[in-house]
Amino acid sequence: MIAEIKNLSYSYNGRAHALENINFTVNNGDFIGILGPNGGGKTTLAKIMLGLLQSQTGSVKMMGQDINNFTQWQKIGYLEQKNTPPGSAPLTAFEVARMGLLSVKKTPRIFTRRDDETVESIMQTTECLSYKDKLFYELSGGQQQRVLLARTLINNPALLILDEPSTALDAQSRGDFFELLCKLNKENAVTILLITHDPAEAGKYINKFLILDKNLIFYGDKQAFCAAPEVTQYFGPYAPHLMDHLHSDGSCPLGGH
Repeated sequence: MIAEIKNLSYSYNGRAHALENINFTVNNGDFIGILGPNGGGKTTLAKIMLGLLQSQTGSVKMMGQDINNFTQWQKIGYLEQKNTPPGSAPLTAFEVARMGLLSVKKTPRIFTRRDDETVESIMQTTECLSYKDKLFYELSGGQQQRVLLARTLINNPALLILDEPSTALDAQSRGDFFELLCKLNKENAVTILLITHDPAEAGKYINKFLILDKNLIFYGDKQAFCAAPEVTQYFGPYAPHLMDHLHSDGSCPLGGH
C-alpha cells in the first residue's frame, strides 16, 4: 500500500473545513484522477500527503509509516501546475532535469558522469532527450512539461503527484502528456495521483476516480464511477456528456449513466 488516509480533516486558521472526514487508500499501481471544484481541497490534500501541511485530525500513512515519522520523501515526486525556473534563466533542458538530483546530493553538490547518464536515461523515458541541449525557456509548453516530469522522476519515485500539469497545454500536447503518464504507470510501475479539471480527457488513462469537494463524494474504479448516482448528481447536466465520452473511448462499460 502506498498511502492510507483515515478520518482526515483540515482547516485553515480554524475556519471552515478545507477537508472533512476523508478516507481512502492508494495501492501500488493505481492511477487515480482527483476531481473537484476550485477550493474543494484537492491541492490541500496533495500538500498534506507531501508533508507540506501537517494533518490536524485523523491519520495519514505513507508507505506504511505515519506521515509524522516518514523520511523517505525522495520516493514521492511532485509536479505542480506552475513549476518552472525563471523564464529567462539560461538553463538547458538537460540542466533543468538534472536539478532533480540536488535534493539527494550532499555538500558539496557535484554532478558526476553517472549522474549525467541517469539524467539522459530519464529524459529518454520521458521522450525529451532529443532536445536536451536546447534552452528550457525556448521550448514549447509540452516540451517543458516533459523536462519537468523528467526532473520529478529523476530519483525513481514510487508515487507521483501531479497538480493539473496539463492546464497550459494545447489539446495535442495534453493527449501526448497523458499518454506518457499512462506509459509510466503501466511500464514503470509508477503510482500516480493526478489532480485534473477534465475527467473526460483524462478518463481513458486513469483507473480510479476520486471526487473531492471538502468531503469525499466518490472514490472507486471506472465501472463504479460510471454507475454511481452520486457521480451523476455531482456532475449534473454535464454527466451525460461525460459518460458518453467515457463510453466512446472504452473507459467505461456500456450501460447506465
